[in-house]
Amino acid sequence: MKNKSINRALSLMLNRFISKLGIISCFCAFSLNACMMGPDFKTPAAPNVKPLKVADSTQHFTLNQTIPADWWTLYHSPALNELITTGLTNSPTIDAATATLRQAKEQLNAQTGNLLLPAVTLDANGQRQRTGIASGEPAGVFNLYNASVSVAYTLDVWGASRRQIEGARAAVENQQHELRAAQLMLTGNIATSAIMLASFNAQKTATEALIKAQSDQLDLMQKQLSLGGVSQQDILAQQTQLEQTRALLPPIKKSLFQTQNALAVLVGRFPDEKALPFIQLDTLSLPASLPISIPSDIVKQRPDIQASLALLHQASAAVGVATANMFPQMTLNGSYGGSSTILNTLFNASTRTWSFGPQLAAPLFNGGALSAQKRAAIAAFDAANAQYHQTVLSAFQNVADSLRAVETDARLEITEKKAESTAHAALELTRQQFTLGGVSFLAVLNAESQYNQAIVQRILATAARLTDTVALFQSLGGGWWNQKGVAVS
Repeated sequence: MKNKSINRALSLMLNRFISKLGIISCFCAFSLNACMMGPDFKTPAAPNVKPLKVADSTQHFTLNQTIPADWWTLYHSPALNELITTGLTNSPTIDAATATLRQAKEQLNAQTGNLLLPAVTLDANGQRQRTGIASGEPAGVFNLYNASVSVAYTLDVWGASRRQIEGARAAVENQQHELRAAQLMLTGNIATSAIMLASFNAQKTATEALIKAQSDQLDLMQKQLSLGGVSQQDILAQQTQLEQTRALLPPIKKSLFQTQNALAVLVGRFPDEKALPFIQLDTLSLPASLPISIPSDIVKQRPDIQASLALLHQASAAVGVATANMFPQMTLNGSYGGSSTILNTLFNASTRTWSFGPQLAAPLFNGGALSAQKRAAIAAFDAANAQYHQTVLSAFQNVADSLRAVETDARLEITEKKAESTAHAALELTRQQFTLGGVSFLAVLNAESQYNQAIVQRILATAARLTDTVALFQSLGGGWWNQKGVAVS
């Protein structure tokens, strides 16, 4: 019965208090429409530079061509698609970036609630008290009940609260782009590692074939030595060449195992935990069409530039907060409730209590602290501005390097393919001559050795072109804006 009385009393108090909130709502509306101190943030203009010109080879460059969000599918490798899908699902790095983004969003929600809305607090208590003997009056024992709802709201006359929320929104944008940057780096690293793993496998196979060819050549020369066909010096030269080729194999195997372990970690697995999908180098298709973005698009598309831009926006908002803090702050405080020794009369007219009044706090003297804080905020903005421009410079260098690498490595691969084709033709001709008795079998083995060496060089050139294309997609932003529901602002 007593609990029902308390509930009815609190309900009555809240209803009456809510009816008194009209004046506070008016002050809130005034506060939100008041001026905002400090600079209004403006996105810096894109650099006025011309797009780089590169020569087409087997890949065609197209200005303003869009990049698909899943750009790695352009290699037409189901195994590569599986690796990247697994990595995006299992990577702790992506999980950490996602959690940090959630944290930034909740901090924004907390600041919005704390700064833009009144703080309403319910306080209810009951005490049993005993008074001592005073002035000859006997001691008394009684109950005392208090219940009240209080509200406090700081008017955002100068925009300090709104600037803080503006900065919190910028922090969310920063973390959003940091997540995109982490996803882009992960997918690029997986693609590059998978290509390099396929390259090392191919190099291992070609080097083992080369070792066999040179070993067979040495065996034949040793037989010829007993017949006087070659000298001991020829034998030693061949042995030296064979051992030098054998020395190439351990580093290739070492790089293969290290790349395999790194790829396992990138997809969220322990090394040797589970066999990775096997990719052969010659099954990877080289994307035939490559994009060239104009400077304004690069600025919008690169996650690192957009993340740096968000930090610059956050620093700009902090200048506004520091400026607003130099002006008087007004807080509205109010309470409504009751105080009685009898619970049933807690909210009678005779026991009702209320208070309302503004509180003004104006900085008069603080030893120059507020001015110093504003100057510090301006200095932080200048630093963020410089860091932003450095990020833009580095990004454009990255794009230029990627484009030139694609162009020059394309020429290198063409040369290496010609060398491989020439070595193969020479081998076939030597075999025909051997069949006709025109040359010795030693010449055939020598031609095979040269051909296998040409294969290794062509493998390196092909892998370089594939990874160059990955780097270009990364340098241009990776196509995240083509994800469903995402657009570049």
